[in-house]
Amino acid sequence: MAQVDHTSFITGPITSGPEATQKCLECHEDQAMDFMKTSHWNWALEQEVHGKEVFRGKRDAINNFCTSVSANEIFCSGCHAGYGMEDVKTFDFTDKTKIDCLVCHDNTGTYKKAAGTGGMPASNLDLLNIAQNVGMPVRDNCGTCHFFGGGGDAVKHGDLDSSMSYPDRATDVHMDADGPDFQCQECHKTANHQITGNSLGVSPTGNSHFGCTQCHEAAPHAESRLNDHAEAVACQTCHIPYFAKNIATKMSWDWSTAGDDAKEHAADNKDKYGKHTYVKKKGTFEYGKMVQPEYAWYQDGAADAYLPGEKMDPSKVTKLAYPTSTIKDKEAKIYPFKVHRGQQIYDKNHKVFITAKVYGNGGYWKDFDWDKAAKLGMEENPIMIEKGLKYSGEYGFAPTEMYWRINHMVSPAEDALKCLDCHGDNGRMDWKALGYKGDPMSNKKWARK
Repeated sequence: MAQVDHTSFITGPITSGPEATQKCLECHEDQAMDFMKTSHWNWALEQEVHGKEVFRGKRDAINNFCTSVSANEIFCSGCHAGYGMEDVKTFDFTDKTKIDCLVCHDNTGTYKKAAGTGGMPASNLDLLNIAQNVGMPVRDNCGTCHFFGGGGDAVKHGDLDSSMSYPDRATDVHMDADGPDFQCQECHKTANHQITGNSLGVSPTGNSHFGCTQCHEAAPHAESRLNDHAEAVACQTCHIPYFAKNIATKMSWDWSTAGDDAKEHAADNKDKYGKHTYVKKKGTFEYGKMVQPEYAWYQDGAADAYLPGEKMDPSKVTKLAYPTSTIKDKEAKIYPFKVHRGQQIYDKNHKVFITAKVYGNGGYWKDFDWDKAAKLGMEENPIMIEKGLKYSGEYGFAPTEMYWRINHMVSPAEDALKCLDCHGDNGRMDWKALGYKGDPMSNKKWARK
């Protein structure tokens, strides 16, 4: 689609993000109203989570990266497509002048937000030039948040990082910059600013509304046995044999070790990928590169999540977001996942995970005081307030897991998994964990009925 030249009808001066938005609204008020209905704006959407109708999303989900947006909005909203979201409770989600149009539509590659400002633009930007050169989003627009979520490049997703800005064919056969050069919306079809697709972490029961068959036939292989596999095996499982192909992704985060100044400055505080394995304000990390996924049954919308304020058992691993399908679900297929594991703070008396304040005054990153961070974080969380849950004064750390479905970094056909990769003596599938009695190729009776 040809881009529209905006230079003739957007004139300066423009000295702030909201001023740029006012210029956009002169022609695009309807688009602004559509955008305010999306989860990218509201950071939540109506959905059902283990039988409960909830308005849930990034704004109140508990994760095992920085643990929670709540109490840390002024920092986390660097990835919000709006201006000035310092506190979800007081931010006016009905004010269209607060929409940040530039973060998604900048085509100069120069726009960025300033950290710790509630999503305001960085200083010293030529906002007039940026506003005059807007257009359809490119990969880097989406990547501003989706490549760098969780505190850095490649931290969260595993299959989304800065190498996807201009990937080669081996990295992603669809986004190959010298090949098809797909932009994100080629698959994530968009209408009225509603973008198809969802993350288990924030929308566990959401429907993606698209899949590989959007472009490919349901039986795309010349070999019938491969087409038979497609009844139980997702395309991604064979065609994304590894994720984090170029940049190491975070695989675990242990908050319980945070606060040790000497450990941060230790000589051996880097792994083979050049990543810091310990940071005083965050704890201990493990990274992986060319990571083999873990596998689980999944069908669209069949997932669950931990909700803030729910009881947990600190002696067991709590799954914060995870697929719920099993081998018995006929519509489910085996999909690849990145499973991020953590140790994070919980209230020993209430037996709930704490949404700790980590950023700003009283935050752990400033004072290194877990009691203070726990108290302030619980006091600022709307759900904890609603449930009457205040910090009891005793905290501990408990293990968690979070599942991230792998959909990107699709390899060329010649690099897809071969038969022995799954069915050999050292095959990658844990058949019993998937519900089989053993490798179904060894005994046809073990195959899913």
